[in-house]
Amino acid sequence: MKSDTTMGGRVTIPTDVDVVPETLELIRRWGADAVRDCDGTDYPAGLRDLDAKVYSTYYTTRKDNEWALANPDEVQQCYIMTGFRTSPGGELRVELMQGIAQELLRVNSQDDITRWWEVVDRTSGLPLPASDWSYEEETETVIIRNTRAFHEYTVSFLAYIIWDPVHMYNAVVNEWKDVDHQITFDVRQPKTRAYSMKRLRNFIENNPHVDVIRYTTFFHQFTLIFDDLRREKYVDWYGYSASVSPYILEKFEQEAGYPFRPEFIIDQGYYNNQYRVPSREFLDFVDFQRREVAELAKEMVDITREYGKEAMMFLGDHWIGTEPFMDEFQKIGLDAVVGSVGNGSTLRLISDIKGVKYTEGRFLPYFFPDTFYDGGDPVSEAKNNWVTARRAILRNPVDRIGYGGYLKLACQFPDFVDYVENVCNEFRLLYRNIDGAQPYCAKKVAILNCWGHMRAWGCHMVHHALYQKPNYSYAGVIESLSGAPFDVVFLSFDDIRKNERILDDVDVIINCGDADTAHTGGVEWEDPLVTSRIKRFVYEGGGFIGIGEPGGHQYQGRFLQVSAILGVEKETGFTLGYDKYNWDQDKAHFIMADSSDLSSFGEGKKGMYALPEATVLVQEDRDVQLAVNSYGQGRGVYVSGLPYSFENTRLLHRSILWSSGGEDDLLAWFSSNYNVEVHAFPEKGKYCVVNNTYEPQKTRVYRGDGTSFELNLDANAILWYEID
Repeated sequence: MKSDTTMGGRVTIPTDVDVVPETLELIRRWGADAVRDCDGTDYPAGLRDLDAKVYSTYYTTRKDNEWALANPDEVQQCYIMTGFRTSPGGELRVELMQGIAQELLRVNSQDDITRWWEVVDRTSGLPLPASDWSYEEETETVIIRNTRAFHEYTVSFLAYIIWDPVHMYNAVVNEWKDVDHQITFDVRQPKTRAYSMKRLRNFIENNPHVDVIRYTTFFHQFTLIFDDLRREKYVDWYGYSASVSPYILEKFEQEAGYPFRPEFIIDQGYYNNQYRVPSREFLDFVDFQRREVAELAKEMVDITREYGKEAMMFLGDHWIGTEPFMDEFQKIGLDAVVGSVGNGSTLRLISDIKGVKYTEGRFLPYFFPDTFYDGGDPVSEAKNNWVTARRAILRNPVDRIGYGGYLKLACQFPDFVDYVENVCNEFRLLYRNIDGAQPYCAKKVAILNCWGHMRAWGCHMVHHALYQKPNYSYAGVIESLSGAPFDVVFLSFDDIRKNERILDDVDVIINCGDADTAHTGGVEWEDPLVTSRIKRFVYEGGGFIGIGEPGGHQYQGRFLQVSAILGVEKETGFTLGYDKYNWDQDKAHFIMADSSDLSSFGEGKKGMYALPEATVLVQEDRDVQLAVNSYGQGRGVYVSGLPYSFENTRLLHRSILWSSGGEDDLLAWFSSNYNVEVHAFPEKGKYCVVNNTYEPQKTRVYRGDGTSFELNLDANAILWYEID
């Protein structure tokens, strides 16, 4: 790669056959040292001798319909569950494809449906024997006989993916007309595996100008289903329901030592999404898939290296089994990972990856017509994207940035081109100043959930950092931490169960989310080993911050299983007979010093009340929003919800310090104005002050030794200083 001066380098841009002059101009202006193609574009022959790295998007599972059509038995498959159908008694007919895009999926009735399909009486929760149902091919209908009156039934079945979901998404969003539907074939299966290795070699040999093979991705699409109106019906960025086939499932049975049930994937129709407390069978399946996928991906990476090329993986699309924080990931041997940066959390999801030579963030907006249209405002989206990502870059930067989409669209917006030029220059300056140094961290914070490190930074997230309305209050916690001065780790309940000393170097535990979800733990709190170790941690001086319904699970007279630590409980109707008197508010508390009366707790929680020993900081209509409590030598903080904002980031900062007894650590590398942050790199002898808004700001800056000075910053400014 070229040097990382502010004049150029560390930037990748897209190109196409009809924008060669524009590509050359933006290489000059943005300092790009790499160019790439995109889905729906071709790399121009006129740029093959360019003095820059050339990335080529390589699709391991599509863009070869000739092979897919010739081998229909090795087309990828996914599990689908029908909707719930109520029977009035007697015979019940269930149409499998009702409400599902016919152009996306085709029912697989070629394999043994009595083995791989399942009809479940959802009222009793029991599967029906195959003798109680049959399949009518011509109508794609399952006929269930002798049903119980007014019981509900579902059918779980396998379907072929006859249009790659991402290709379908791109076609719908970009309004492509008369496009060939790219069929998704399964590289895991024997014939296609052998063919795919030859296909990869042919591609590399026929494209000697390509320096980096950008795999998109290896080899299974996250769950993405469209309805019959081409709308997204179901999406789970971590979904494993599209990584199945009888071939794969038979191998799983051999390794696991027990028979497979579709319900292991279907999970009552929840598909084991990231909010579900995962079953042991599902975790076994995930472990099996990642080992198999890593082995096969390594085979492709080894071929890439054999030809002297670099292997880069796109973080998304067909990435199931290659999630980068799983143990097997580093064995693949990739040179690089690139992913879409929607905010600070997604940037850390990329920049924290170990075992690759470099990481790259694809910044938003994509150069797609949904943003770049007459009257559109791509500059506003770019500004928001940069200011949120920059906080995380200052904690742990990606090595490169870039953009994707159709360059000719971006070139129609000169103000956007100007703004991105400034972003590229600023990124190179940040990267050069940080130069691999570790930033100052005031405390070590552990996010506790069922997934732990394997889904670090991605918990509560949808692809491209989108949020659902019920959980943005929790995603905001992760976003705040992505650019905050704390060492953040992600732990699972299994980690605490298996390692008694794992909390020894942790200062604060955070558990946030809704009750009985994977994010708060649900049934995991019934394990006395887990609860006693967490309580001992706090009792001996640790901090615990619970947000939403932490430890929420009705068990042994408690709903919040950490209520003793937090001093807060939820009224679920079982304790209405107990009067509640603790409603006075302490607005002068350390945690509240920078917060206004208009602090947003997001969706909040109804029915939260304080126990007598707690101190209420904020309550609204007798629903506790913020409270604190002492527990032995440690402390607990309860927050009903914490959407991302600069004010809430400061509230979280103070909560972390207070809960761990670190109030005296506040005025070190600190800004009195929560719109401004200070990031220090002691080993490099540098620190910076950054205005996170697009308005001028005034603040008092505190150095590491507690000395301070007043500072005025221009909109979005970042100023660098030497540490004396």
